Amino acid sequence: MKTLTKAEEQVMQALWKIGEGFIRDVIEALPEPKPHQNTVATMLKILIEKEFVGIKVFGRQHQYHPLVSKQAYSKASIKSVVKNYFDGSFSDAVSFMVKEKSVSVEELELLLKQLKKGKK
Repeated sequence: MKTLTKAEEQVMQALWKIGEGFIRDVIEALPEPKPHQNTVATMLKILIEKEFVGIKVFGRQHQYHPLVSKQAYSKASIKSVVKNYFDGSFSDAVSFMVKEKSVSVEELELLLKQLKKGKK
């Protein structure tokens, strides 16, 4: 899966949030400070080219919708980070997060319980 720039990801976050919408809807879903309409239009054009966004044309109006789910992009992004920074080892990634205090041991224990429950 192709990677997104921060600006492209921000537009995708807005689209994932609204599901589908016209450019004004996408802009409205973006955080402050809101980018100019032309900037968002350019980002959407790039996202269409990267096959992250689909488009429906209604006369002169364009309605945009995500072609890639947030879950699919998140999964690919996490796998990429683990591959590139932790030699593909998820346990090394989790150890790093515990050492950096991004995740507590208690949170890990709760997660383990949930995972064990899910396997049954």
